[in-house]
Amino acid sequence: MINIIDKKNCCGCNACVQHCPKSCITMQEDGEGFLYPIVDQEVCIDCGLCEKVCPVLNQGEERKPLQVYAANNPNEEVRMQSSSGGVFTLLAETIIQEGGVVFGVRFNDDWEVIHDYTETKEGLAAFRGSKYVQSRIGESYCQVERFLKKGRKVLFTGTPCQIAGLNLFLRKEYDNLLTVDFICHGVPSPGVWKSYLEELIALKGNQKNSVLSHSKPIILNSIRDISRIEFRNKRLGWKKYSFALTLSVPDGHGTKNTVLLSEPYNENIFMKGFLADLFLRPSCYACPAKCLKSGSDITIGDYWGIQNVMPEIDDDKGICCLMVNTDKGGQLLSSKEWVEYRKSDYSTVIKYNIACVVSVAPNLKRKLFFDKYQKTNSLIRLIDNILTPPLLRKGLSFAKRLVNKVFHFHKRNK
Repeated sequence: MINIIDKKNCCGCNACVQHCPKSCITMQEDGEGFLYPIVDQEVCIDCGLCEKVCPVLNQGEERKPLQVYAANNPNEEVRMQSSSGGVFTLLAETIIQEGGVVFGVRFNDDWEVIHDYTETKEGLAAFRGSKYVQSRIGESYCQVERFLKKGRKVLFTGTPCQIAGLNLFLRKEYDNLLTVDFICHGVPSPGVWKSYLEELIALKGNQKNSVLSHSKPIILNSIRDISRIEFRNKRLGWKKYSFALTLSVPDGHGTKNTVLLSEPYNENIFMKGFLADLFLRPSCYACPAKCLKSGSDITIGDYWGIQNVMPEIDDDKGICCLMVNTDKGGQLLSSKEWVEYRKSDYSTVIKYNIACVVSVAPNLKRKLFFDKYQKTNSLIRLIDNILTPPLLRKGLSFAKRLVNKVFHFHKRNK
């Protein structure tokens, strides 16, 4: 019977919930905003199936890829909509062309991150682009199994631990299943994400938008007024990506789809907290699926350092690291002559993207953050205060005031 004592021993893959023959396991949110399995002991028959499908208890063997490539999608529009090189879309379109089903991650109406599937090329648009929040798997594994048993081809994409959970859930090999994971830094708290969005809307909703210099405020009622969120907008380039949020309501001039917020990743407060490893899931600090242990057929990710390795193909629009881990994955790639790729090697990938083999270390202030998280009336201020030392914050504030004074002085004396 699953009994989570140390939270680092649960990655939240939901395999135990979906495999329980008595449906006596439910996922419940903790104070950090992550889901964990809770067993109804009065209904449990202690069959042990939940333990057999747990990717933490049943970790795979470390592997090395069969082939490694630097790759990108030749379709410029799709590539710019994607986080790195747009290779996921190429793989997914192949499966759909063959009558298959593609599972990926999208936002729901409340901008929560969920797993879902599509049977059309048009449906792939919602799956494109990184979502730096742990997704809700729901019943995806059960849905995958039903499609596979009907003989449909299935492409399932997810974090390495989610792929490991799926493989254990299925408990057998399927020739018509292709699994694709990605080089994962770690998954932030869905609870923190929701709090951030709600506070952002409250702060920005009735303010004059300094980005667009509107004379009238933009009136927002809820997070459902948002029409688009991009964690990796390439307006400033692939390497200096931005967090961008777009509205679906009119501004003071009647214009819709106005950009409410666009900030470089190193200036956006949520991204700063994520990249500082402040609110990742505890299991991410001891990931059970590093070193390709997930059993995935293909692994994709950003080919960081491409400007040093293959500068001739670096146009700052995104290059994907594509690792073929199984013969099945290699067969799919060999059928795609229109993929633009060049051979590389595993050691080079690891050199510039160590997250492939090493878990991140917990931020030393993580406990302090979550101790204050439940009590704070401003998540944004809390993250800023924890990440910015007091002396540095005072120095930055002084520098900002000084710059403003110099600017206004020159403006008056023109």
